[in-house]
Amino acid sequence: MAKTTRVTKKRVVKVEPIGKAYIKASFNNIIISLTNNAGQVVSWASSGKMGFKGSKKNTPYAAQMAAEDCSKTAYDLGLRKVKVYVKGPGAGRESAIRTIHSSGIEVMEIIDVTPLPHNGCRPPKRRRV
Repeated sequence: MAKTTRVTKKRVVKVEPIGKAYIKASFNNIIISLTNNAGQVVSWASSGKMGFKGSKKNTPYAAQMAAEDCSKTAYDLGLRKVKVYVKGPGAGRESAIRTIHSSGIEVMEIIDVTPLPHNGCRPPKRRRV
């Protein structure tokens, strides 16, 4: 008996002219997601997706390349203005924002959402050498 293949429909994301840009810049990678106001991802890119490996992933140039790729796709779909939410201590935060703005998408405001501990974890005990 032959198995019937199930046809899956591709999720259609409604692209409005105003959206949000999330930039997560960690010490190892940079991930950029452009979403509509509902939070559905329109386009995304990371420095690893762009072909950078190892320590080159956390450079401003890698962030620039990822932001350029991501914003070009979103601009073609109709995204024109974004609010930028930046998270993390990585190197490519500013260059990613500049690249998004220079690609034709207007940056309305920049918000830093990096989590800060309110005296979080207990530090490790003192080293005895």
